[in-house]
Amino acid sequence: MTTRAVPTKRPQGPPFDEARPPATRPGAGRRFLRAAAIAATVPYLTLKTAWLAGSHIGIPDGSVLLEPGSVFFTALNGLSLLMDSSVVLLVLVLTRPWGMRVPSWLLLLPVFIATGLLTPIVLGFPGQLLLRAMGLGPDEAARAAEAPFLEPWVFNLVYPGFIIQAVALAGLFVPYARERWGRRWQGVLGPRVPPGGARGKLPSPTGVVAGAAAAVAAVVAATHLYWAFGGTAGHDPAQIAQYSSDTAMVSAVHAICALTAAAGALLLAKGGDRQAWWPLAVAWTGSAATSCWGMWMMVAVVGGDPGPGERTTAATYLIYAGQMIIGLLAVTVMARFLATRRAA
Repeated sequence: MTTRAVPTKRPQGPPFDEARPPATRPGAGRRFLRAAAIAATVPYLTLKTAWLAGSHIGIPDGSVLLEPGSVFFTALNGLSLLMDSSVVLLVLVLTRPWGMRVPSWLLLLPVFIATGLLTPIVLGFPGQLLLRAMGLGPDEAARAAEAPFLEPWVFNLVYPGFIIQAVALAGLFVPYARERWGRRWQGVLGPRVPPGGARGKLPSPTGVVAGAAAAVAAVVAATHLYWAFGGTAGHDPAQIAQYSSDTAMVSAVHAICALTAAAGALLLAKGGDRQAWWPLAVAWTGSAATSCWGMWMMVAVVGGDPGPGERTTAATYLIYAGQMIIGLLAVTVMARFLATRRAA
């Protein structure tokens, strides 16, 4: 097996999970980010706890959330409550001395999920507010077509908290990862992934996977952009009636995330003289956002109960599945890239 030659100025050390740098006390900046992240969970956790306890605060009459026996939404509320509660544990892991002893997989999986679910909100919610400030928000027809779900103030309360969580987690995870795994990112990407197969005529498996991610991303991104600009094919009548600047922004963000995942995978597979850290960051962020939101929305449409006359179209299922596939392929490229740097 051929591996990349990775330039480094440090001597070779122990394997990935055995490198335990000495824990340092977090500075004032990291302590501030920790406090901000924990405080930002309070609005969402308060609302979720109230809903699970039977309160209807923020839920308008006629909302699907008020349907009797809605076990699915109760379970979804419990899951989302657990997920946001894990942010508190995450920031403690990233700032306490014992956090360096947590197994890599046990930390990276929740960080990956948090990156994936928060990134589209960080991009989309401010974009929606900007369009509304420019007078391009949803018109009366689009608002009237929306099925009752949550009061607008709920989103205005919890989404800024999600953005604060995202910024704080990024600000805490980067220095933690630098201390623990920084050797993986040192230097440049290295040589292009060498061709495989007999006499070098076949492409390398890593390159094939990256190319597949790019191909699927092109289709998914094109579809999302088509919907963002008002396209109706593949949408049911309810989705068509609810089209607005808000839904357009959501589709545009998903298109950007899909293309970002593919770009990161291609850069990692290609190699070159670029610093390794930023293609890894691109691939990580894009693959997390694409796969996690694809899975989250797939669960919502599979488990939810559509209203009368509504149905989930085949195109919707295919696009969500495509997003999950893009994320999986990009993660595969990242794993292969990091494995070669460890072997080197």
